[in-house]
Amino acid sequence: MASHERYQKRRLFSSYFWVVISVFLVLFLLGIMGFFLLNSQQIADHFREQVPMSIYFKESAKEVEMRQLEKTLQMAEYTKSAIYVPAEEGAKKLVDDLGEDFIANLDGFNPLPNSIDVRLNANFVTDGEIEQIAQDLTAKDYVQEVQYDKPLVSLLNENVKRITFWMLVVAGIFVLISFLLINSSIRLSVYAKRFTIKTMQMVGATKGFIRKPFIWTSVKLGLIGAVLALIALAGVVYWMNGLIPELEILKNYQMLAILFIGVLVFGVLISLLSTFFATTRYLNLRTDELYY
Repeated sequence: MASHERYQKRRLFSSYFWVVISVFLVLFLLGIMGFFLLNSQQIADHFREQVPMSIYFKESAKEVEMRQLEKTLQMAEYTKSAIYVPAEEGAKKLVDDLGEDFIANLDGFNPLPNSIDVRLNANFVTDGEIEQIAQDLTAKDYVQEVQYDKPLVSLLNENVKRITFWMLVVAGIFVLISFLLINSSIRLSVYAKRFTIKTMQMVGATKGFIRKPFIWTSVKLGLIGAVLALIALAGVVYWMNGLIPELEILKNYQMLAILFIGVLVFGVLISLLSTFFATTRYLNLRTDELYY
């Protein structure tokens, strides 16, 4: 008798353990997917704002004109940053990048013109907007040319749309799979107690009374799994914040609140609903059907 009780306890513990593990793994992966979905626009904007635009001046351009354009660009709504780069500074930077003093090979002649390095706000990094900005700047008498990577802009915008679409599709599929996995784990744990459920029903216990301890146990298991998932997810968020500090993920309190509360609520809700339907199924079965 004692050995049978120990066996039952081990079996029950194993059942609970795998429910917690299933909830943890599913919610952790679902949380990561939610994290990228909630930050997809911010991440896309970050990469858009890394696209450089360079404004090169004619030799006849006056210092006051170049400085005035720099200030005008800094105040423009489409500009994230605009920095004036004198020819000497541009040459020094190029020498550092190349690792070779090309000016010395040209007998001290600096072929680089004065320029302004511009980073645009993400909303303006589209084929139409950036082209219009480049045309307006080129129209100025003292501007020689405006350069930016046109193929990169087109490719970036196309990939952002494509990735966002597929992330939504994958997220939808993953939510369905996660529901099925957690539901299956909880159904198995309830299945192990199907005879207890039927016995309680036969002695006159109401369906609500029978369901209550099962639902409460599953909710607690769901909470444990959700908390473990949140701890692991917090580690991923902290790592991502260090990887891309420009996004300031840890300062986005609204996004973090939505993400963490969403994972917690989803874990509890799916545990509650799965247990409710699983117990209802066995409550509606005849005694002879419990063996199948």
